[in-house]
Amino acid sequence: MKRVLLCLIAFPANAFPAGAEPLFVDDAAGLPHSQIYAGGWEHFVGGGVAVLDCNGDRRPDLFAAGGENPAALFVNASDKGGALRFDAGALADLRHVTGAYPLDIDSDGQMDLAVLRAGPNLLLRGLGDCRFEDATAEWGLPTRDDWTTSFTATWEKGQAFPTLFFGNYVDRQNPDGPFMACDYSALFRPKGRVYAETETISPGYCTLSALISDWQRKGTPELRLSNDRHYYVRGGYEQMFRLNPLAERADWEHVSLWGMGIASRDITGDGLPEVMMTSMGDQLLQINKGDHFEDAPYSLGTFAQRPFIGDDGRPSTGWHPEFGDIDNDGRDDLFISKGNVDQMPGLASHDPNNLLMQGADGKFHEAADKAGMATRERSRGAALADLNGDGRLDLVVMNRRAPMELLRNATVQTGNWAEIEPVQTAPNLHAVGAWVEVKTAAGVKSQEITVGGGHAGGKAGPLHFGLGSETSAQVRVIWPDGTAGDWQPVTVNGLTEIRR
Repeated sequence: MKRVLLCLIAFPANAFPAGAEPLFVDDAAGLPHSQIYAGGWEHFVGGGVAVLDCNGDRRPDLFAAGGENPAALFVNASDKGGALRFDAGALADLRHVTGAYPLDIDSDGQMDLAVLRAGPNLLLRGLGDCRFEDATAEWGLPTRDDWTTSFTATWEKGQAFPTLFFGNYVDRQNPDGPFMACDYSALFRPKGRVYAETETISPGYCTLSALISDWQRKGTPELRLSNDRHYYVRGGYEQMFRLNPLAERADWEHVSLWGMGIASRDITGDGLPEVMMTSMGDQLLQINKGDHFEDAPYSLGTFAQRPFIGDDGRPSTGWHPEFGDIDNDGRDDLFISKGNVDQMPGLASHDPNNLLMQGADGKFHEAADKAGMATRERSRGAALADLNGDGRLDLVVMNRRAPMELLRNATVQTGNWAEIEPVQTAPNLHAVGAWVEVKTAAGVKSQEITVGGGHAGGKAGPLHFGLGSETSAQVRVIWPDGTAGDWQPVTVNGLTEIRR
């Protein structure tokens, strides 16, 4: 099977000094209006943002939840390397949206959106030019009056459409709730190009984040759920399910968290993805040992259990975790959005977001205050993405009852980088489930193409790799069916599309 390499964008190699300090600039003035996630207790959670290219111009656009306010579509108008600017996109008046995830459901080359709501969920079909239409009924997605707060998806063998998981929070119809009234969640499998089979996960434990990942790299993706013990109270725990047939893993070690979000990335260099789970109090990083996970030691610096600035010593509340190489030094860093649920007295009220930079020793240190992103709103969903095409990951942060933040990465003298985008023939055009490995003299870095995780929002597009001082690299794709492509040269400081 022939692989064709197409190099789309390239810039000169950067000089990379040790210890480049991260710096972000507030570009919220570049939004056409302030976007605020607001509402009552059904919008205490959620507040996600989806990042996708909805018009094919290679600039990431944004779909932002609004809660009781309308959701918003922001179309990227940023100049390459310049200040972040967005225009208002055309979108129907969608309210009670808790979040959204982009994926190309029908493999037509246009990104679609799975829209989560406190109410019936939606599947919006992308029509190009940042236009969408409601395809929920046409594609046969069953809906009910759920309070949906999590989503993940993958393509199973022989299927034209992806398998979708929608995770629900508290049962809104239970008169004895909300405590011990967690709703069940559902897995929807396709038959052809419609959703014809529903499998429920019951009892549910108030799922706030979900991720399908081949975490053992054995070709058998599994479904991981992060659940909120605030409402399941007792008896619940973080869950892991085999997908086909759907069955909970009996050998899974039970951990109970106030689970809010999931992020996954190989940070040890062994090719296996670690998992970060946010919570009230400690944020839990688990190291992948191949057949199980082990809690990271406190000395690694990822627990972020209390505000690191100010005089509020109460525990933090973590929401959206996301790995990304902020300074392109070849080591993945970690962003965590923080914020009180509302006015919970036992938890910090002014809870700054975290930017944990990974050092050469593999340990993480706090840099959010010096970087200019330690805001103390009630943050929720977020996204790291290169919004202006300069090779540096910018940041979008959704806030509850406060405007959405738009922060441009202005870190100086960053390292080299590469963006990799695998493409294959339909179905599963964007190769969800594939692994991308980038090799330099420093070693091999691995990333999996997934849909899900975070808190109520995710992104679609090229995978970003920081390369540090390396000026050459090779890449291979291990496609979703396990076929490994050949090692091929990478265009440093550019976007490389690999077509199967």
